[in-house]
Amino acid sequence: MSTKFSLLSRLAVAASLATALGIGTAHAQEKTPDDPRLFAPGQLTVATSDPVFPPWMMDNDPSNGEGFESAFVYALAEKMGFAPEDVVWVRETFDQAIAPGAKDYDFGIQQISVTEDRAQIATFSDVYYQPQKAVVAMPGSAVEEATSFADLREVRWGVMIGTTDLDYVEDIIGVDEPAVYNDQVGLFQALQGNQIDAVATELPTALYLTAVQVPDATIAAILPPDENDYGHGLIFEQGNDLVEWVNEAIAELKSESVIDALVAQYLIADPDLPVITE
Repeated sequence: MSTKFSLLSRLAVAASLATALGIGTAHAQEKTPDDPRLFAPGQLTVATSDPVFPPWMMDNDPSNGEGFESAFVYALAEKMGFAPEDVVWVRETFDQAIAPGAKDYDFGIQQISVTEDRAQIATFSDVYYQPQKAVVAMPGSAVEEATSFADLREVRWGVMIGTTDLDYVEDIIGVDEPAVYNDQVGLFQALQGNQIDAVATELPTALYLTAVQVPDATIAAILPPDENDYGHGLIFEQGNDLVEWVNEAIAELKSESVIDALVAQYLIADPDLPVITE
């Protein structure tokens, strides 16, 4: 009996030691490319939209490192110890990105604004960019003469579903029943077709819209920030522990002015654009 008990005790001790060693190894690998908390250890799996647009990403190719968000992800990955070839991209819609539940990637990036409501169903990184809002219109639109929110409420607005632009138009400007579109293509076609007078969007998107997608359109005005929109953050599955590691890397990029340099390269607008504040 004692021999059997001794054998069982030794096996229990061995199992405990093996478990402890396994835990110790896992902890040692944390915050390295082999971190077991990664969706696929050895690589950084990042989700974005399909398609992607300048100035956020170029040529509908998030892997080329061009455009503000693509360049930002690769700078972030380097800080975290990943080689460029270890960054793997997956695609999803905006609605999928902000939906609750499991995510088959480490984090997503597609100009997702951090809000209190969204933070109830997903985990966000620290804000990496705070955009201004812009009003885009076709030449001759009534919105070109607007100087106040009261004037803005008199024109026909278009916005994309599920975005903070929709919240801004309804809650900040005070527009009743703006036209809502499922994607940017439909929104921009409505603008060109004179179905709407104005589009509210983030300034960098407005710059690309007026330069490439609808070159006849202009930025009619800049709008004040939305206090309920804290800026762009990376989105994670709710409770994902990786966010601490990612936030450390974001802080380093900020302290080294890497993000400021990317903003200057891709996102700067005309400082003389008119501003409507109330």
